[in-house]
Amino acid sequence: MKIRELGLKGVKEIIPQRFGDERGFFSETYNQAAFQEAGLPANWVQDNHSLSSQKNVLRGLHFQTEPFAQDKLVRVVSGEIYDVAVDIRKGSPDYGKWVGLTVSAKLGNQILIPKGFAHGFLTLAENVEVEYKVSAPYSPPNDCTILWNDPAIGIDWPFSGDPILSKKDKEAALLGDVENNFFFENVRPST
Repeated sequence: MKIRELGLKGVKEIIPQRFGDERGFFSETYNQAAFQEAGLPANWVQDNHSLSSQKNVLRGLHFQTEPFAQDKLVRVVSGEIYDVAVDIRKGSPDYGKWVGLTVSAKLGNQILIPKGFAHGFLTLAENVEVEYKVSAPYSPPNDCTILWNDPAIGIDWPFSGDPILSKKDKEAALLGDVENNFFFENVRPST
């Protein structure tokens, strides 16, 4: 397994080793002991699977607040996506900054999105299947969405025209209007 930092502390590309022959390949996509040894989150409580039947489906930018904040480990089992993480930790020197990565079934890579980051992805093909592990269960009262094209963030999504969005994502708030309870390291408001 190879691990590469992506420019925002904690957001990483994970590249599991593949063993191939004329039949195809085998890859161990997750191993708790290997993740723990590498200092990566390893306590996953739920697996999610989405299918986007069209190209240019944009899902995000999503996150959950504490106590249901989620680390996410995202991989693509069919097709490819442009995956984005946005730092939303108050007091972070990278607050509002984003990083993007193409994640694909062909490459076999994954992206680790830690707590304190909003997450979204854009499908780059038709019939894209994404699977991701999360470290906390879904909690509707803690579920939040930031507008995908918030000018304060300025994500350079790789498409032309309009993305295909859910009602929830179309009506999302701007980063400056979304409440969250994430703080950079030990930065806390004074009381």
